This record gives sequence, structure tokens and C-alpha cells, in this order.
Amino acid sequence: MLSRSLKLAASGLALLALAACNDSIAQSNSAAPVSPAASNSEVKPPFSGPNNVAYAKMLWSEMQRMRLVGPNAWEGTAYEGQEPHGMSLVTIDGIATIAGHTGPLLVKRNYGGPGVSPEEVNADPGKWLKAVTVMFKREAGYDNDNQNWYWAKYLPDGTLDKNPKGMQLAGRVAKGADVGCIACHAAAPGGDFVYKHDRYK
Repeated sequence: MLSRSLKLAASGLALLALAACNDSIAQSNSAAPVSPAASNSEVKPPFSGPNNVAYAKMLWSEMQRMRLVGPNAWEGTAYEGQEPHGMSLVTIDGIATIAGHTGPLLVKRNYGGPGVSPEEVNADPGKWLKAVTVMFKREAGYDNDNQNWYWAKYLPDGTLDKNPKGMQLAGRVAKGADVGCIACHAAAPGGDFVYKHDRYK
């Protein structure tokens, strides 16, 4: 009788352990970050829309953590810019991880004002900052036509800028248009959509 009781107790413990293990696995899977891959809701329209805007918020938060944007951002050295970005620019690039995907990140701080010079920007960058434009290379399949680059234009406080139609500038910005982010950068030498260098072919 004692032996049978011990066996039943052992079986009960084994079942409890198995249930706990299964519950732990389920919780782990539900909490695992999932990369927001391309979907119909992102493709139409190619930019703005809830998925692209949500991704832009994640991207801004990560750039803040990396001290690339925001009040605690590292300062770079401004150089003379041109339209459509600004009279003076600071460009920083590196690697970032967003929603489990790691890729190249280019951050361009756009400075403007009547006749503002790089020297004036370097002396007081916060005074002249007008926008932050960003390229982030997303997972394969996001936009194979344009090497899977994600584009965003932020105002200095991290909110997304809008075009004249009120669409937020995040995602495949102006895809298919004759002007805009993609059309301009498609002409970059090296075929990687980057003017500064050819590291991301």
C-alpha cells in the first residue's frame, strides 16, 4: 500500500512539473518579440498607417536609448547641407535592433534658419534643429524593390512630420512617386540608396 501511494505521489508530481513546463513555454512564446514583417496593411498605403507609425515610435525610442536623438543625444560636427534636408546637417550611422531585427541605421539631423552656418549649428545645435530624417534597413520582404529601407521624418520632439495631405512620414515614404525619399536616394552612387558611402550594398 505504501509503495502504491509513493508511486501515485510521484506520478502526481511529474504531471504538475509537466504542466508547469508547458505553461512556462506558452508564456515564453507569447512574450517573444515578433518583427512586424510586411503585410497588406503596411503596403497600402506604402507609408503612414498604424503599422508604420507604431514602428516609427519603436525606432525613436531605440535611437533615444542609443543617444542619437533627443535632449541627451551625442553631438556631431555639422557640415553644409542642401535641400530638401537643411542648410546644415549632421549624419550618424551604425547598427540598431528594432523588434528583434538588426540592421543598418542612418540618422540625419536637419538644421535650418535664415543663413544659418555649420559653425552656428555647432555652437547651439538645439536652436537650429528642424527635423530628423532616418533610414533603417528592415527585414527581407519589407520592400524588396528598394532594398528594404524604412524611411521616417521626425520633428525634434519625436513626433512624425506630415506631408501636405496629412499623412505621417514613416514607412515606404513616397514609394512610386517621381520625387521624395525613395526617388531621390535611388540615384545614390553604388546602388545602395546611401549617398555617404557604399557599405550597405
